Amino acid sequence: MTARGAPSRFLGAALCCGLGRYVRQLQRLQLLFSPVAPDARGARQFVEERAAEFARGHPEVVLYVRNEGGAAPVLRAEYLNGTVREELIANKSSEEIAQLATKLANQSGLDMVRIRKPFHTDNPSIQGQWHPLTNKPPALLLRGPRLAPPQ
Repeated sequence: MTARGAPSRFLGAALCCGLGRYVRQLQRLQLLFSPVAPDARGARQFVEERAAEFARGHPEVVLYVRNEGGAAPVLRAEYLNGTVREELIANKSSEEIAQLATKLANQSGLDMVRIRKPFHTDNPSIQGQWHPLTNKPPALLLRGPRLAPPQ
């Protein structure tokens, strides 16, 4: 937490230098709805029309569909880091639910934070940052005022 009140951190790579294979962070997606409730109509349509398409498009995500009588329809996402997000899908269409499921599948499960600097090192150099003129002779760096060309 910073003085601004928003959490912040330095930018960091997940693996060594960011190299390695990409692993989708969404582990499990649960669709909980009532089979007879009127506000779960979009959830029922999603199961009938778009759930198989979503499962084919995201084979690494396990999609559970569960009937819960009397409860509000919910889309629950569980990520590899242990984060659980629940989105209320009452009175939403099947297209809106499909967009929400795709959005949850593409997220990492981490909270949004402000990045402090675009670069950071745990072992800072005492020499400072390198730039193209670091080791050039000073004569090349010093210039006088620009004179207008003679006419």
